Amino acid sequence: MVNLTIDGQRVTAPEGMTILEVARENGIHIPTLCHHPKLRPLGYCRLCLVDIEGAAKPMTACNTPVAEGMVIRTSTPAIEEMRKGIIEMLLSLHPEDCLTCEKAGNCQLQNCAYTYGVKHGELPVKREELPVLKENPFIVRDYNKCIVCGRCVRACQEVQVQRVVDLVGKGSAARVGATKAGAEVSLEEGGCVFCGNCVQVCPVGALTEKAGLGQGREWEFKKVRSICSYCGVGCNLTLYVKDGKVVKVRGYENPEVNNGWLCVKGRFGFDYIHNPDRITRPLIREGDREKGYFREASWEEALALVSQKLTQIKGSYGSEALGFLCSAKCTNEENYLLQKLARGVLGTNNVDHCARL
Repeated sequence: MVNLTIDGQRVTAPEGMTILEVARENGIHIPTLCHHPKLRPLGYCRLCLVDIEGAAKPMTACNTPVAEGMVIRTSTPAIEEMRKGIIEMLLSLHPEDCLTCEKAGNCQLQNCAYTYGVKHGELPVKREELPVLKENPFIVRDYNKCIVCGRCVRACQEVQVQRVVDLVGKGSAARVGATKAGAEVSLEEGGCVFCGNCVQVCPVGALTEKAGLGQGREWEFKKVRSICSYCGVGCNLTLYVKDGKVVKVRGYENPEVNNGWLCVKGRFGFDYIHNPDRITRPLIREGDREKGYFREASWEEALALVSQKLTQIKGSYGSEALGFLCSAKCTNEENYLLQKLARGVLGTNNVDHCARL
């Protein structure tokens, strides 16, 4: 344990913790943009600069470990002026389309600008307009809004371990791009698995879910906790619901199972919920396969028919003529009962399951 002072407050913290972590544990606010609690801190944005007594220059709080006897000031006039200048620089490079941006209401750059009273960027810095990339069905990349915080790069490298995206360009032309053999390519060509974890950690509107474009503002969504039904892991989800319809899905930030991260199925594979072709009631075929048709039936009638047919097939051809397909949309307990029915009652081991539709 080490003893230190932050803004006149004496605190004790475990050795190895960063200044930012100790400050937040003690209710002291230090602004950040590039920092994410689940990713390695790099100090890209410089917003978390603090004064440390005896240090030659301000230090980034997110990746500076605390030490015995440290005296730290997080909000001197000089530090506040530096932070304001950083926000002005970012806004000078940023499109002024907050009124129509998908991230409005949940944008960390917007929050910082509000806190420091920066209405727009006034620095003579220009960025060549970049195309908005929509070449895949899942993610829209608007790198005009990229603040080069590196969160998406770290999520791709440290969480998904795909290493598809990296920082490309220099100065005001710097941005994030998918690279392969040193050349910028599409996400597909770069080997992206479309987990969307980069979208979840993006603090601005540079990365957004394509399915959610124009479907609602942040404050209009009802956020419902749920569990992914695609496999047995049971990843925790937050469903963004508007007018009774799921618009997008995010990983729940503080679970014990998936730590907030998702795969492509859990994040983007929810369109079946509202698909008009989805079967919602049992159907029974009338007539032959070519000229017959399906009619709606009650569960009682459908299950009675299934029982009759299973018994008939077993009696005529034996248990090995039967097979069962379990569903990832069911709970583990329901799938257990189905395989128990197959093996214990009907005597077949022909049971399969796959985590897909």
